[in-house]
This record gives sequence, structure tokens and C-alpha cells, in this order.
Amino acid sequence: MAQWETDNSPFPDEDAKAQLRERKRDALLLAAVRMFNERGYHATSLDDVAARVGVSKPVVYHYLGNKEQVLLRCMARGLQELQDIFTAVGMTDGTGLDRLRRYLIGYAEVNMTDFGRCVIRTGDEVLSPENRAAFRADKHAIDRQLRGLVEAAMADGSAEVEDMRFATFAIAGALNWPARWHRDEGELSVRAVAEKLVASLVEGLRPR
Repeated sequence: MAQWETDNSPFPDEDAKAQLRERKRDALLLAAVRMFNERGYHATSLDDVAARVGVSKPVVYHYLGNKEQVLLRCMARGLQELQDIFTAVGMTDGTGLDRLRRYLIGYAEVNMTDFGRCVIRTGDEVLSPENRAAFRADKHAIDRQLRGLVEAAMADGSAEVEDMRFATFAIAGALNWPARWHRDEGELSVRAVAEKLVASLVEGLRPR
């Protein structure tokens, strides 16, 4: 077939079809995660998600699976965003405390956006035992990354921590809390909240 015929064809090629499927999947997932965050997992049905996007319930099943699979996709997206922050921070310069500060800001920002908020607000007890175990394993991996950054800051002398377990729990708890109270229409932006919160946390880690 001539190139001009391919370029002007009214029928999308396989790449275009794949991109369209991905856009549809993303639109459905975004609608679902926002409803989970607004109403809670138990109070949200796939009928609700379908209605918000203007499609039928079978369309949601086709692109995302059943309700628990939808939630798992939402949580996985939130954890992946945290993983992406960790990977990016690992390629930056500065002291261990500098890298930790950048990571904590990104961590806090993710927790105040749709998918990160879902990870914090939705308890994993709603998952089946098998999925709960897998989710907790992924979450523990994120926790270990945070601990590793704190340990690296201690190793180069840019941070001082007496009780590692207590410090990392306190940091994670502080960074998770805005997911429950921050509102996008509020006075402070996500970035401003993250920076103010992390400034206080990092100050407590500096060597005496």
C-alpha cells in the first residue's frame, strides 16, 4: 500500500488503537479513584464509576476488571508514583539529607494527589487475603526505601537519628496525614504543604 494511503486511512493502526485503549483505561481509573477517595471503597459501586464517565458497567469490567481489581490498580499507581520519586532522587547530587528532603517532598506531594491519597485513605482490609499480602509487600518495599535514604544521610553525617524505627514511622505518619485533610481548593497548594511539612521534619534530623 502506498504511504499516502496509509497516512490518510480513516482506520487507526494498532499503535493508535493501543493509545486509545490506554486513554479510556486511564479515564475510567481516574474516575474510580476519585470516587473511592470521595465516598470510600464500600460506598462506591462500578455502576457509579460507569455513570460518572458516561459508559455502561460492562465497559468498566472490560478495561479494569472487578471492583477489587480496580482498587488494586489505583493503589498500584500510587505506589508506582512513589517508586518513581525514589528513582529520580537517586540520580540527584548533594548530601544524603539533601536527597532525603527531595524524596520526602515528592512523597508528600504524591500522597495529596488522587492515587497516593487512595493508598492512604483505603485500608487494605478490604482486599482479599492474597491481594492484601501482595499490597503489603509492595508497601513495605517503599518503607525500606525511606529507611535506606535515612541511613544514607546518617552515613555521610548529614543526619543524626537516635531511633531509626521511631524516626521512619514518625516521618511516614506525618507525610501520610495531609492525604486526609488537604483540599485542592484550600489556601495552600500541594507543593507548599509538602515543603512546609518536610522543612520541619528535616530540621529535626540535622546533627546537633
